[in-house]
Amino acid sequence: MAKKKQVSILQPPYAFDVVWEDLLENERFLKVFLSDVLEDYVVKQRWYGGKASKLKYIELQEYFRIQQKGEVYYGLLLEVNFEEAFYQHYFLPIAFVSDENFAEKDRILPLSIKGQNGFIIDALNLEAFRKLVFERISTAEPNDTTRVRYHKSILFTDTSYKSSRFMGLEQSNTSIIINDNFVIKFFRRIYADKNPDYEMSRFLTERKEYKNTPSYQGSLSIKDSENDNITIALMQELVPNQGDAWDYMLIELHKVFGNLDYKKIKVASLPETTLFQRLEIKEVPPEIIDWAGLSIFLKLQVLAKRTAEMHIALGSEFEDTAFTPNHFNGDYEVWLKNRLLYQFQNRLNTVENNLHRLEGLSLELAQEFLERKNEIRKRFVNFDWTKLKGERIRVHGDYHLGQILVKDDDFYLLDFEGEPESTIRDRKVKQPPLKDVAGLFRSFHYAIYATIFNHGETYPYTQDDLFKAGEVLYRYFIGVFLGTYIKLIQEHNLNIGYSQERIFILEYCMLEKAVYELGYEMNSRPQWAVIPLEGIMSIINETK
Repeated sequence: MAKKKQVSILQPPYAFDVVWEDLLENERFLKVFLSDVLEDYVVKQRWYGGKASKLKYIELQEYFRIQQKGEVYYGLLLEVNFEEAFYQHYFLPIAFVSDENFAEKDRILPLSIKGQNGFIIDALNLEAFRKLVFERISTAEPNDTTRVRYHKSILFTDTSYKSSRFMGLEQSNTSIIINDNFVIKFFRRIYADKNPDYEMSRFLTERKEYKNTPSYQGSLSIKDSENDNITIALMQELVPNQGDAWDYMLIELHKVFGNLDYKKIKVASLPETTLFQRLEIKEVPPEIIDWAGLSIFLKLQVLAKRTAEMHIALGSEFEDTAFTPNHFNGDYEVWLKNRLLYQFQNRLNTVENNLHRLEGLSLELAQEFLERKNEIRKRFVNFDWTKLKGERIRVHGDYHLGQILVKDDDFYLLDFEGEPESTIRDRKVKQPPLKDVAGLFRSFHYAIYATIFNHGETYPYTQDDLFKAGEVLYRYFIGVFLGTYIKLIQEHNLNIGYSQERIFILEYCMLEKAVYELGYEMNSRPQWAVIPLEGIMSIINETK
């Protein structure tokens, strides 16, 4: 194992008198590879999550072979160490090719092995590698106990490889479409545990037969030297779709806001409803239906149904302890408060340090956020588990419109990996199901404001009027969603508490989510900080 970054005395072209199968045992090679060569490559990749920190050095934590017959590739588990005294782990599969046609951006290192000139590349760029992984999964034996483990689902039927291609640009993972029927997602950032996306996908598909998620088809994992089971890749069915629910909602909301002028609606006269008031569509005032249309509310009911069905499946397990429901307790309260108070302090510091980047309403709300910080902090501290009677279950954990596919008049839920900022252990903590619902409501809020920001100049209304109309619509969205969601949950005896408890948890989780979002907006696009700030203030003001 390489210990620390060492600048090699070798110069390109690097030549080694060893065969490819023994290359990773060669100390001279490791010194070259783990020095600036690999560092320069890794920091440029979309999946590299350490761009905001200062890289110190890369260690090869361990490696394993991904092979079939005489064909050998290496899977590398890299530990990236940072100046700020923390580290992250990444998966990088490598191949050796002699083909000059590989684009320079795909080459990691030029070298000569036993007189053969070529390049080390990320093996995912090689179709032969993608084919090999698919074939190893499709022919996997049950109860594989080898170090490198391929698993095939009981639902998997297709065994012949035909074609593969990259799915598209992704941030944290790399997904490959196989045979236009499957997606193999290779996890780039890895953890010393099973990935929640693998666990949830397999559980929902194989144990609960939940239909509205891409079905689990297989996986690749590795038992590392510490005997931890690390998920490397997840294979699922490819669901034909019309895009994600975020894009769908933006298109629909643009029509809704366009209707304000088309129907000559006076924003001040729009009837309002109480936040979190459960509604059936027939209880939505005709003026709102006339403005927004019936279709969008019918779609919200379908989405509420699919969300409830997911939670019912996740809350109905009594054998697998990773999925059995729990009640609230003191340990959960301590974990929750520690996590949220730390995050809240981080966001306070971010806002204080970036006030100069804000203007207008964003600046006003940010100043109010700082002035009322003790009030907001108190809301997080006021979590008393002894007053809560509902159940905690495994949840999606990062549930928003971008994690939902639209297929005809239905929705498919995906990407169960959890919040990117959370540790792998935190992502598996059982939470109230309403945490997912709160995340989705924050996503509705975002979609409404994003529509106003993106198209506001095309609507002949002031921004204040558009915000007011948006807030009215937002409450009806929430009401109709809750009307369907809570009814179905209660019919299946999943305990999410009585009305007062439900509202407390929704407000608490929505406040948590808005504070979480604030960090991203302040760092990435301060002009959008108004959205989470508006969300924070509306919750605080709602229950003053």
